[in-house]
Amino acid sequence: MKLTIGVTGLNATDNPGSGVPVIRAIREDKSLNARIIGLSYENMEHGIYLKNLIDKTYHIPLPSSGSDTLLQRLAYIHSVEKLDIIIPNYDAELPNFIKIKDQLTDEGIRTYLPDKEIFEARHKNKLFEFGKKYGIKVPKSKTLFKVNEITGLMSEFNFPMVVKGKFYEAYIAYTFEQVHTYYHKLAAKWGLPVIIQEFIAGNEYDVVALGDGTGKTIGAIPMKKMVLTDKGKAWAGITINDKNILSMAYKLIKATKWKSGMELELMKSEKDELYLIEINPRFPAWVYLSAGAGQNLPAALVKLAMGKKVKPFKKYKTGKMFVRYSMDNVCDIKDFEKISTLGEY
Repeated sequence: MKLTIGVTGLNATDNPGSGVPVIRAIREDKSLNARIIGLSYENMEHGIYLKNLIDKTYHIPLPSSGSDTLLQRLAYIHSVEKLDIIIPNYDAELPNFIKIKDQLTDEGIRTYLPDKEIFEARHKNKLFEFGKKYGIKVPKSKTLFKVNEITGLMSEFNFPMVVKGKFYEAYIAYTFEQVHTYYHKLAAKWGLPVIIQEFIAGNEYDVVALGDGTGKTIGAIPMKKMVLTDKGKAWAGITINDKNILSMAYKLIKATKWKSGMELELMKSEKDELYLIEINPRFPAWVYLSAGAGQNLPAALVKLAMGKKVKPFKKYKTGKMFVRYSMDNVCDIKDFEKISTLGEY
């Protein structure tokens, strides 16, 4: 049986989406026999033009257009392509997909998404309370809705402090001038609130994991960041064996009954204390490493979404590295014209 799978998150900038690596991992599992439909928001999302990975691409409306507009567009795409599954890969689009997931199911389109309540509970501006609830160390944070709230930060935080956008991006500020600059930059790009977080000195780690919605962890792989971009994104990393990091992932998935892929961003302090920095409610851009390390988590998610039984992975390979690279993909202007004028390619 051939599956038709819609995938978002096709950009591949220095802050890449996870759509392309999710597709690569799915393609690697030959038992899925998948036809991939790209779902793009912009004409220059790089995955659109990767003909070896994506069979056809359609434009979908920006998340700000709302869930009803999204549902109408997906209904048209489904009428043509007969979608079996959709895997969304951007934080900002997930509220719309969660809102319409039952309607998609009624149309025969499966998703594998977390419940609205737990999705909202792990937001950056609520993470400190989330950590207290589940007994996990989280750096102190404060949510800013107005620029004049910056003046009161010194009574609660020391420099440096981390300034974070609502959905993406984070900067380390060493002065009030930098806090103001980053506040305006992030508010303009992602909207309010802007989050101030206590800076934890140490080493950065990530975990990619998959929960089945009952509290069971299907798979989890920790990775140490080796090369970072100026946005703090991992450009290279290596799988490691760290029982404390894995324990945190299993604990969170069990407590929240998380249903979907997730990424935990962690900091191990100079005192060897483990802090949870962020919970990203989807697979990260480095998720293809999971396939290389022996736990193909995107493929497992597809099987779970189709109602198949998937046994939890028992092990993975340590010492497996990923090194991200840039590559020029040469295509024709006619390709760009098609997606720009017709909304599909």
